[in-house]
Amino acid sequence: MAGPRGARAPLLLALLALLAREHVVRAAGSVSLSGGLTLGGLFPVHARGAAGRPCGQLKKEQGVHRLEAMLYALDRVNADPDLLPGVRLGARLLDTCSRDTYALEQALSFVQALIRGRGDSDQAAVRCPGGVPPLRAAPPERVVAVVGASASSVSIMVANVLRLFAIPQISYASTAPELSDATRYDFFSRVVPPDSYQAQAMVDIVRALGWNYVSTLASEGNYGESGVEAFVQISREAGGVCIAQSIKIPREPKPGEFHKVIRRLMEIPNARGIITFANEDDIRRVLEAARQANLTGHFLWVGSDSWGAKTSPILSLEDMAVGAITILPKRASIDGFDQYFMTRSLENNRRNIWFAEFWEENFNCKLTSSGTQSDDSTRKCTGEERIGRDSTYEQEGKVQFVIDAVYAIAHALHSMHQVLCPGHTGLCPAMEPIDGRMLLQYIRAVRFNGSAGTPVMFNDKGDAPGRYDIFQYQAANGSARNGGYQAVGQWAEALRLEVEALQWAGDPREVPPSQCSLPCGPGQRKKMVKGVPCCWHCEACDGYRFQADEFTCQACPGDMRPTRNRTGCRPTPVVRLSWASPWAAAPLLLAVLGIVATVTVVAAFARHNDTPVVRASGRELSYVLLAGIFLIYAITFPLLAEPGPAVCAARRLFLGLGPALSYSALLTKTNRIYRIFERGKRSVTPPPFISPTSQLVITFSLSSVQVVGVMAWLGAQPPHSVIDYEEQRTADPEQARGVLKCDMSDLSLIGCLGYSLLLMLTCTVYAIKTRGVPETFNEAKPIGFTMYTTCIIWLAFVPIFFGTAQSAEKVYIQTTTLTVSLSLSASVSLGMLYAPKTYVILFHPEQNVQKRKRSLKAASTVVAAPKGEDTEDPK
Repeated sequence: MAGPRGARAPLLLALLALLAREHVVRAAGSVSLSGGLTLGGLFPVHARGAAGRPCGQLKKEQGVHRLEAMLYALDRVNADPDLLPGVRLGARLLDTCSRDTYALEQALSFVQALIRGRGDSDQAAVRCPGGVPPLRAAPPERVVAVVGASASSVSIMVANVLRLFAIPQISYASTAPELSDATRYDFFSRVVPPDSYQAQAMVDIVRALGWNYVSTLASEGNYGESGVEAFVQISREAGGVCIAQSIKIPREPKPGEFHKVIRRLMEIPNARGIITFANEDDIRRVLEAARQANLTGHFLWVGSDSWGAKTSPILSLEDMAVGAITILPKRASIDGFDQYFMTRSLENNRRNIWFAEFWEENFNCKLTSSGTQSDDSTRKCTGEERIGRDSTYEQEGKVQFVIDAVYAIAHALHSMHQVLCPGHTGLCPAMEPIDGRMLLQYIRAVRFNGSAGTPVMFNDKGDAPGRYDIFQYQAANGSARNGGYQAVGQWAEALRLEVEALQWAGDPREVPPSQCSLPCGPGQRKKMVKGVPCCWHCEACDGYRFQADEFTCQACPGDMRPTRNRTGCRPTPVVRLSWASPWAAAPLLLAVLGIVATVTVVAAFARHNDTPVVRASGRELSYVLLAGIFLIYAITFPLLAEPGPAVCAARRLFLGLGPALSYSALLTKTNRIYRIFERGKRSVTPPPFISPTSQLVITFSLSSVQVVGVMAWLGAQPPHSVIDYEEQRTADPEQARGVLKCDMSDLSLIGCLGYSLLLMLTCTVYAIKTRGVPETFNEAKPIGFTMYTTCIIWLAFVPIFFGTAQSAEKVYIQTTTLTVSLSLSASVSLGMLYAPKTYVILFHPEQNVQKRKRSLKAASTVVAAPKGEDTEDPK
């Protein structure tokens, strides 16, 4: 055997030797089986005692079932001719009473043989009075390996001693991650997976349920604290799960402690998911406190394997456990053990010193050593009772692992025997004594199919692979009391959870939330709370921003707007003032009527070209003026047409050409009248350039300025259509529109009309100057009224046009305003200058004659001619 290591090992061994000698006197009973090789066993046959007592009530399932499982496994190994032939395995099984310190005291019996061997030289020198040698007690069995313990805290305490004497230990239930530390627990192995796997499985369950904010609840001790620590670490590394608070239940809870636990859990009510690594008693008392706080259905329990599929923690508290998800190492019921255990009786199971106590507890009867009834209130045991017939029976969940632990040691000893004792039946000198370090190597190398048919193996840390069944406690027929645990998934390196099989309080199919913050809706981003990665505020993506990801809002491109739920962008609709638009009705009507009226006037003038009325109006300039009026009406159609290169070119050219022709002609007329009137004051000689030809040259010269300017513009910047997305980029993206228009800004449009407006203002000035001319100049006053009215129209146009620049209906209002203003100004000119003349030409032809002829006709008809209509053009 390899000796203890470290500088303090001799002192430790001396102390252990002293304790072991004391233990010989104080040791409690044990189950002993003789054999060539002895295995130790540690089982929680009794619960922890109270009021200074080391042991409490009998634990039928966790204690007796597991202990009997080891006896059953030893029977099968010893009966197998192919496994350890010629070698019988014995056992020394002890009760830990669910207390680590008591378990350590009991486990010292496993090292007594080793310690006593070290003290043999001292005893040889001891002599009783008279030289008689002292009586020697029978040497204790040499334990080659230990099966156990159950609780992680007990296994840790025992492992610290067994490693000093190189005794391998295999646990069937201890799952604390701390025991995976090969530097501290190098002789420890286990056939159950560590809680690090279990914690990973629980993290995967929480994530699969969509929870991101949970609390943890642990019983004080290695199992609970290590399990929670592993869960917290894995959840932090995986991300997406935050711990609201971690609560530890004291080893010796004070009165009211569990009500305090519930109150603390309710301080963060959104964290409804409670991850529990607690023992059965603590689980039960927490559920009782939750019921007393009237919180049925509030907490969403996720229990570790200490809860598993046990009924004892939830007995009479089933309504509090509905929906609880629990995890349990993958296991199977061993039929052979059921047959073995249900045939155990007081007669055939005398080797188990605690079986009589189990018999009394299981059948609710009483035995005495003499077989007489000791209490009139308790039924006397007959000994004919049968397990499973006269009492309920369900195989305890760790039975499989106890059997696998025994077989793992047996297979390791068998492999060791084949190498060290080839061809020998029974033990050979090479295996006496057993080298614990070598045995550990063979244990770590075993690989066989266990009692449930699943592979049994160990990694370099002594851990078994993680395989778990996942259960949920579900009500049946609407009753929690009639419910039970239902398998809902598995975990073996990856989670397979049947979410559709889950049932919950309230809506059975809807997974209740356990979240710090509810998920943000579409079009909202998460604004994280500093220091709490699972908590956030939802911030809407406003304006033209959309939700790029769960944390970011981004602006849509200029030609797009966000979708209605703001999860993406969509093209902004493109609009234009179409022919069918209601906004186009008034401009089109005015334009059509104006064109018809203009054509009518031109036709009347052409037909009566040599009549006095036509001649008096100045035929040449009248046709130019009417052409300009016609162009003003006609420009409505390009302004309403779909923008394109040709349409945009027509807009540039004709928008200013029509007014330029009209006002050039009117300016030439008023200037002519003014010059004639002014010259007449000083001389009888007529002013120059008043002939029709001169008037046309002046008119076309003035108009050519507009044409030259437009042509230069067309050459410098060829016309094309554009889509303006800024013009109607309203505060509400749903109202945003792209406007298909020509590449003419508002200023360029006004610039196009600027020259015409300048002509109009100049003409108005001359109209004002000629307002006092004699009535013989019959067109001076109509021109004056025309210019005054036109100025009023364009003064009204400017605020309407520019005042609607920010309106959502800008494209409609501005186009309509411009076309209507142009048509009205043309209508004023047409109406005031040519309507009276056309009326006379068409309806009073008798007035459209020379003055002498009209006077003779008037004398003969005794009808007075209208004043001012007979003045000829003074040229």
